[in-house]
Amino acid sequence: MIIKCPHCQKLNRLPLDRVHENPICGACKLSLLLGPIEADQVSLKEILNQNKLPVIIDFWAPWCGPCKMFAPTFQVSAIKNGEKILHVKVDTEANPSIGHQYMIRSIPTLAIFKNGSELERISGALSSTQLAQFVSRFK
Repeated sequence: MIIKCPHCQKLNRLPLDRVHENPICGACKLSLLLGPIEADQVSLKEILNQNKLPVIIDFWAPWCGPCKMFAPTFQVSAIKNGEKILHVKVDTEANPSIGHQYMIRSIPTLAIFKNGSELERISGALSSTQLAQFVSRFK
C-alpha cells in the first residue's frame, strides 16, 4: 500500500504485513504511523484486512464544520497512539461508496475495527479526553 508520510508528505510503499514493525519514511526517517493515514476504497480494504493492529477510522467531509474542528484532536491521538492503533481518515465526500458501504449517516463518525470487523462506532466530534478514553479501550 502507498501512504503519505505525515511529516514530510512523501509517498512511501508500506507492505501491510510490516505495519506492526514501526515503519519509517524513506525520505525523512520518521515514523509513518505517527499521523493519520488518508484512505480511499482500495487502501481502506487493505488496511482493514491487516490483522496486526486495531484501526480507528474518522469518516469526515471537507464541508463539515465539526469534522474540521475535530481533525486536530484526531491528529494528536494519531501522534500519541499511532503505533498501537492505526488512525485512518476517510473523506466520505470523495469516497461516497465507502460511506454507503459502512452506513455512515452522520459525520464525523469514528469506527474501531479489528481483523476486518467493526467493533464499535461513535458519532460526533469528541473532546481530546473522550477520544483518549475511546482509543484506550482498543489499543
